Amino acid sequence: MDVSDFLFPRDLQVTEISFAKVLFIGSCLSDFYVRRLREANPETVYDFILFNNASDLPEKSDDEIRSYDLQYIQIPLRSVLTDAVIRIADNDKSDSPINWIEVGKQNIDQMLEKACSYNTNSGIMTIVSNFIVPQGRVSPSLSDIDTESDLAWVIRELNTYLSYAVKNYKNVYIADVDTIANSLGKRYFLDDIIFFYTHGSVFYPEWAAYERVPYWTAPEQGRIEDIPDLGSTYENRFKEFFDAVFRQIDVIYRIVKQVDMVKVVIFDLDNTMWRGQLIEHYQPGQRWPYTDGWPLGIWEAVHHLRRRGIVVTIASKNDADLVEAKWSDAVQPPFIKFSDFLNPHINWNPKADNIRTILEQLSLTPKSALFVDDNPVERESVKALLPGIRAIGSDPFLTRRILLWAPETQIANRSAESTRREEMLKKQFERENQKSSMSRSDFLQSLACKVFLWEVTSIEHPSFSRIFELVNKTNQFNTTGSRWDFDDYQHHIDKGGRIFAFSVTDRFTEYGTVGVVFILQNHIHQFVMSCRVLGMDVEIAILNHIVKLAREDNKSEEIHASLVETEANTPCRTLFLRGGFAEIGPNNFTLQADNTGIFANHVTVTLI
Repeated sequence: MDVSDFLFPRDLQVTEISFAKVLFIGSCLSDFYVRRLREANPETVYDFILFNNASDLPEKSDDEIRSYDLQYIQIPLRSVLTDAVIRIADNDKSDSPINWIEVGKQNIDQMLEKACSYNTNSGIMTIVSNFIVPQGRVSPSLSDIDTESDLAWVIRELNTYLSYAVKNYKNVYIADVDTIANSLGKRYFLDDIIFFYTHGSVFYPEWAAYERVPYWTAPEQGRIEDIPDLGSTYENRFKEFFDAVFRQIDVIYRIVKQVDMVKVVIFDLDNTMWRGQLIEHYQPGQRWPYTDGWPLGIWEAVHHLRRRGIVVTIASKNDADLVEAKWSDAVQPPFIKFSDFLNPHINWNPKADNIRTILEQLSLTPKSALFVDDNPVERESVKALLPGIRAIGSDPFLTRRILLWAPETQIANRSAESTRREEMLKKQFERENQKSSMSRSDFLQSLACKVFLWEVTSIEHPSFSRIFELVNKTNQFNTTGSRWDFDDYQHHIDKGGRIFAFSVTDRFTEYGTVGVVFILQNHIHQFVMSCRVLGMDVEIAILNHIVKLAREDNKSEEIHASLVETEANTPCRTLFLRGGFAEIGPNNFTLQADNTGIFANHVTVTLI
């Protein structure tokens, strides 16, 4: 397994990504990247801008910048610490020695500001590479390791600072190239065994050949003794390093765009969550299966998935009461609790039926789900009956790495809503249980539903990260299915468009920011809402209020809306008809001047 597949598993990948145009900004290392990428992907345009100091980038129009899928910035470490660091011994003797950390931070700030100018102007998705920490012992003595005298420590500290510095920019993300280098092994490619420490590039196996008969001695040999091939002295795997860097770019793009995102992981129990069968192999008087190794890793992985806002639950053929009673027998130490899993389905029904029920309760489609089961028959049965679901679990030594490192289980930013998702879903289940015991009218009146609506005027708005997440991950209640990049928001606002977001509370819980509506003049461009609040008529109340705002803003008596049918957006296809609009053409709707729309009197809407 090469390092790109090791660090960035492809097991959950469904959708292929092909970039049309990518911009690289950096030193000669970035130039090497571009040359190799052009050879590997001739259908993609790769542009390169040499960037070795804090100079202005060439002027580009907004349209030209928007033509790129992303830009990759590689700030040269040599420029950050300056060439003065090469004569580091002089600095040790100086009466006013250079503080390498402070110099590095100042240069990072200046170079990052210049390198991110396209991002600042247009919001283009930007990936910033961190620095590769030198290998070997760089400190002047053993007692100086991990002190300010240790150049490796300095560079690690600057990597930390760089990670914080990029947070001052929108749509900018760190590419942890140093992690790739560590996993692959720096000995196989990093040129600091030959060059100076801050050069931070790769060495090539053919370099030794250039020394044999160089131009300055040709046709005579260049050295008294012949030099062995560099590839035989040092095993060289620079191509593997390059491929991993390119895969990391693809992975970050997938995470940011939420491509093939997993929203729920459904676990089997026996031989998946622990070794053996709980009822058979954990009986008194028996020697129980041991828990070291992969079960401990799975248990920890469950909590990391929960941190990312991914729902974890169970679909198991077992006796539910016995599982709960004997849980602590198999789970030792008690790293996970039965209560960590949301609404588990443990019974003797077919697993596909249980998983279908789980997905319906969560308002999710099979494409958003991952099933983990050791039984190949169960995996294939579930995949056949629930097309689109992904399933893993054949090799317990692979499961944890896939769960934690696959891009499909990662997120770009954590919102308040994602950290509270479990709590809100538990309250949602409580709400639905009560709904079944009341008439719809009485149930809606009992909710005491309140909606708070506000306008988002720029990507600097505090709620923007949640809006970005919501638009790019919502499939079912999304009237067009469109995904928006950062520059799309700014372009919409620049054209005079308006963006409204809303949050919902009821007597059960606060659901947080659950929806966003885009309008342009008298046209409702897109309506997106989390399925957590479906069934409460929130969408009708919001639509009515948006109509009022659009009419006030544009003095138009007629409001238009359109719908684009997607594979998953069935729940929102009747939105405009339910809101009082008339369909004037296929998926085109109008609310006439004499029509004020439909009211949801049990919902209170407040513009804030």
